[in-house]
Amino acid sequence: MGAKLLCLCLLTALLAYYIYSPMPEGLAEPWTLMLVLTPFKVVGQLATAVEVLGLMNYMEAMRLITVTEIVAATSDENVTVTSTEFNNVPVRLYLPRRAPDGLRRAMIYFHGGGWCVGDAGMKSYDHMSRRISNELNAVVVSVNYRLAPEHPFPVPFEDVYSVTKFFLQSSVLSQYGVDPTRVCVAGDSAGGNLAAAVAQQLLEDAEVKTKLKAQILLYPALQALDLDLPSYRDSENKPLLPRSLMVRFWSEYFTSDPSLREAMASNRHVPAESGHLFQFVNWSQLLPAGMRQGLAYTGPTYGPAGLARRYPGFLDPRASPLLASDARLRRLPHTYILTCEHDVLRDDGVMYAQRLRAAGVTVTHHHAQDAFHGVLMFTLWPFELALGHRLLNNYVQWVKENL
Repeated sequence: MGAKLLCLCLLTALLAYYIYSPMPEGLAEPWTLMLVLTPFKVVGQLATAVEVLGLMNYMEAMRLITVTEIVAATSDENVTVTSTEFNNVPVRLYLPRRAPDGLRRAMIYFHGGGWCVGDAGMKSYDHMSRRISNELNAVVVSVNYRLAPEHPFPVPFEDVYSVTKFFLQSSVLSQYGVDPTRVCVAGDSAGGNLAAAVAQQLLEDAEVKTKLKAQILLYPALQALDLDLPSYRDSENKPLLPRSLMVRFWSEYFTSDPSLREAMASNRHVPAESGHLFQFVNWSQLLPAGMRQGLAYTGPTYGPAGLARRYPGFLDPRASPLLASDARLRRLPHTYILTCEHDVLRDDGVMYAQRLRAAGVTVTHHHAQDAFHGVLMFTLWPFELALGHRLLNNYVQWVKENL
């Protein structure tokens, strides 16, 4: 009996040690968060192990999260859900069942996952799309763009842009009963990056006559130029998305060549001839004093020109929308940006909000002091947090009032 009790105590201690992660002060529901993050931690460690063993690419293993979360495109009493294609790109289409009171609004949504994982059919995205469609009587187009590293930049961008351009045709909007003055693009994380890039690119496309009413960017990744921002320095061990994983996502978006990942990890990937671009991401000027955390801005450390010549994508505004000129930014539509204090990508969203406001764009910037990256994914059992519900409610309410 004593031996069994000792084994049980040891097992419990080991389990507690594995589940426990240090949580930053001020984070909501830290103990619950430790529990719900455990499966993600397991998958991350498994991905590292199988890559070291040469069994598969790290991102292929990370897609176990996606596979276990996908649900069928099933209609319910409120929303008709179908899997189809727009311009040969798979989409999940959500159409409200109730009779329209005039023309409907519409949202084109791009899922997150570092451009390498994720799917429109994951439970959390399916839930959000159903809710938007039902509560707002809106058409929702959730896009399943091709993923890196098999399909590196610009393929994911080209997929989402192709869908957006197709949907914005007057004939297609008419087919689905959509008001052409009430259409937005939206996305979270890497999807927020794609939404921002699409909104910018539409400004330059003379073939597109429909103008976006809004862009919605949920904790977006917006630049791959400076990966040593205060939020990057402060987020090595923050929940869900540590700096090392974000650097991996950025590098895999462009190439699986480890030399780019190594250069990005040391923040020495931008050549001197591209130094003028740092003005667009100068956090010493674009971040409020409280977010600079007393850190001194020392300016960029340049890397070899060869990387940028081989993989120019990280200097392209379609991948790094923060690099757009002020002249382009001032033409953008009403913008909603959600940032989270405990997020490696916090400063990207804060700087974009500042630059958009300076350019004269109407911006609603909601900064959640007690939240972390990916929080809107945590609204369904067993990965459910009151914080996720609160921020999702705020986001849906903004869309209801502004689209």
